[in-house]
Amino acid sequence: MEDRPNISLRKIDENRYVVEKHGAMRVEGIVYINEELLRDFGKDESIRQVENVACLPGIVGASMAMPDIHWGYGFPIGGVAAFDVAEGVISPGGVGYDINCGVRLMRSALTVRELGGKVSDIIDRLFINIPSGVGSHRKDLKLGRRDLEKVLAKGAQWAVGQGYGTENDVRFMEDNGQLPFADPECVSDKAYERGKDQLGTLGSGNHFVEVGRIAEIYDEKAAETFGLFRDQITVMVHTGSRGLGYQVCDDYIREMIKASEKYGIRLPDRQLCCAPFDSPEGQRYFSAMAAAANYAFANRQMITHWVRETFEEVFHTGAGRLGLSLVYDVCHNIAKLENHIVKDRESRLCVHRKGATRSFAPGHIAVPEEYRKVGQPVLIPGDMGRASYVLCGTERAMEGTFGSTCHGAGRVMSRGEALRRTKGRSVQKELEEKSVYVRAAHKGTLGEEAPEAYKDVSKVVRVVHAAGISRLVAKIVPLGSIKG
Repeated sequence: MEDRPNISLRKIDENRYVVEKHGAMRVEGIVYINEELLRDFGKDESIRQVENVACLPGIVGASMAMPDIHWGYGFPIGGVAAFDVAEGVISPGGVGYDINCGVRLMRSALTVRELGGKVSDIIDRLFINIPSGVGSHRKDLKLGRRDLEKVLAKGAQWAVGQGYGTENDVRFMEDNGQLPFADPECVSDKAYERGKDQLGTLGSGNHFVEVGRIAEIYDEKAAETFGLFRDQITVMVHTGSRGLGYQVCDDYIREMIKASEKYGIRLPDRQLCCAPFDSPEGQRYFSAMAAAANYAFANRQMITHWVRETFEEVFHTGAGRLGLSLVYDVCHNIAKLENHIVKDRESRLCVHRKGATRSFAPGHIAVPEEYRKVGQPVLIPGDMGRASYVLCGTERAMEGTFGSTCHGAGRVMSRGEALRRTKGRSVQKELEEKSVYVRAAHKGTLGEEAPEAYKDVSKVVRVVHAAGISRLVAKIVPLGSIKG
């Protein structure tokens, strides 16, 4: 560990390393990673961030990170930390700027053969029907303040009530697509202004809508339970709360810096500013975060509606015959109130998942009844040139990671570095040579999001599968996508 001389990582087993408790750390740090991924880690400071999170008041268990770990604001991306609600804190840095950035997977009744040569037609129409890119907005959807308040309160259920999908969609989302403790009054006027025209848009960066096919099935029982089969056409949607969520985070970071001083919380990093969970400041942020999360649920639901319409246009038939139904929708950047066993007793915790995903076990009440025998669907997208994965939750995740696993491939280079390395290249042409058709709002996006900018997601999911915190079900390879 020459690049991190002040942090000692000790190997526990083939897929876990520990940062021993020292100094101001209240708990140890646990990093789910193997030697191969660790060799490519370089001078990334995210291990230091794992150590810093372990210093926060009320943390229980361990400060954890998944194998897609990389540097983030405050918490590392890939970070997981749980805090006792009576003694612990809540931190915007443990959720992130893109509140409830998440992924949903749709299955279809179509096979690759039935799709034929329609991939480029579908992608071109998706690109028209779903606004993407920085500052993208819908010209045909204008929401007043009162309407937007309803979105923040009801989430995906508002969207379904407006005709964007069905009640059956809501059943297959975390928390049924609505966090009940949301309070629209805790969201600033500036956040409302930023969010009023962006509902139903993809945004920029690594957000996408991707058409893929099931290339491998690893667990026949779980795949059948999720309605997945080999050579099936799928659609994955990855986006979040857009400018509204960003503004909520920005607003409350300023408030939490003051709160940290007010409550005498010593911070190893100012980006970890926080407040006691049960304080007025903590509760205001929690309610505003939930409101932004509901916006994200509604956003993904509306995009889902336009995906269905796009397929109907291309195939000249109804969504029912196409079988475009929701497998599941998972959150990535979120803080949730959950019950977990800590030191042999059930505890009420605020679990922060920053670029991490729930991996709830078979039998858990939060898992849709149809999936309860095999566990929660876990959706792990990769880069636009390689693969994505479907896994399922496990009991070992409940015991070891507060029911958490990784959320994606994880970046290995900054967007600026990726642009420099792809200068003069046509990433779009390179992908087309691999039979992946891509449309992007800006040419630079494809450079920033080039496959080599990310870890190989297959190596990442291999770690969580081998560690037992989620179990491989299926592999999806991309056929085409739209990017911001």
